[in-house]
Amino acid sequence: MRGIARLLTLAAVLILVVGLGLVLSNTQENPAGPAVSASPTAGGAVPGVKNTSGLDAVPASSLPPEARETLALIARGGPYPYSRDGAVFSNFERLLPRKPGGYYKEFTVETPGESDRGARRIVSGETGEKYYTPDHYESFLFIVEGK
Repeated sequence: MRGIARLLTLAAVLILVVGLGLVLSNTQENPAGPAVSASPTAGGAVPGVKNTSGLDAVPASSLPPEARETLALIARGGPYPYSRDGAVFSNFERLLPRKPGGYYKEFTVETPGESDRGARRIVSGETGEKYYTPDHYESFLFIVEGK
């Protein structure tokens, strides 16, 4: 009888630990540091799109010309020069806010002198937020788009 009681107790503890782990893994992270909001003084903001990521912000006008061209393509809905443009970005690095699978899409930012896609990308979220990575997902900047 004691063996069964111990087994049931162990099973209950295991279920609690697994459940807690699932809850915690689905909770959005807020990286250390205050959130930087997109502000009109930083180049204008797209209405309704705020920087809640905690990442540094960069005005779109300060991005390389190729990144601004990619932003224009995204705004027009393409056509895109690479077959991987618009593919799901899975956020494996977990540098962007955690969202459900398929939330983010990635787009190539051409790099002059590169024979392939290079390392630069823009990642766009479903609600319109966009991030620039100059180093193939090792770091990101929140893009503040002007009016």
